[in-house]
Amino acid sequence: MTDLTDRQLERYARHVILDEVGEDGQGKLLDAKVLVIGAGGLGAPLLLYLAAAGIGTLGVIDDDTVDLSNLQRQVIHDEAGVGRPKVESAQKRLRALNPDIRIEIFETRLTAGNADGIVASFDIVADGSDNFTTRYLLNDVCFRQKKTLVSAALLRFDAQLSTFKAHLGAPHPCYRCLFPEQPPEDLVPRCEAAGILGSVAGVMGALQATEVLKEVLGLGDSLSGRLLMYDALGPQFREVRFKRDPGCATCGQP
Repeated sequence: MTDLTDRQLERYARHVILDEVGEDGQGKLLDAKVLVIGAGGLGAPLLLYLAAAGIGTLGVIDDDTVDLSNLQRQVIHDEAGVGRPKVESAQKRLRALNPDIRIEIFETRLTAGNADGIVASFDIVADGSDNFTTRYLLNDVCFRQKKTLVSAALLRFDAQLSTFKAHLGAPHPCYRCLFPEQPPEDLVPRCEAAGILGSVAGVMGALQATEVLKEVLGLGDSLSGRLLMYDALGPQFREVRFKRDPGCATCGQP
């Protein structure tokens, strides 16, 4: 486990003084490798908090470029980055925030052809994608490779979050246990069509980062088997519990 330098003890002092974290826990964070899917509305706050927390290796995958309309919610980017690849813009900001950590960028779209190779190098995957194809692909790849998946989604004034680690066996369910069939992509509008209150992305991205940190540190109660839903207009949080499906196409019994 990584030994903390004097500078790191100062940087992460508010973690170290937590009895539940301490120097050993901060060492775990520095040793951790987390892949973030998307450097957009969710990925932006998620990446900033993971970098600030000292996740030692952060992977960022996104094939898009920064657009002016992104800046309403994608707080990792700025006007100087408009037109640049999002992964490059994010990498620059993260290096400025915490030069101690390693940032690996993948300027590509996650596909069935490259997902296994990219995911294999990381311990935990955090999904901030905006399409069902990627969500189902990640679920299957993470189950196959025995990786924990922390997944979030948002639209308009609402968001949801859960953790999936069905590779650990019962009672942990996977994403397909919750949503067995992939819906048509045009059934649920994306943010560019339906809109999103920018701060909702910040709320859920921060919560997603918290769940990732908890999984690395082994703290508290996991969101495995629970779907946390946020209604910003309520405002209220609701929780729905769901079980592993024996007939699931991904994690069910053969």
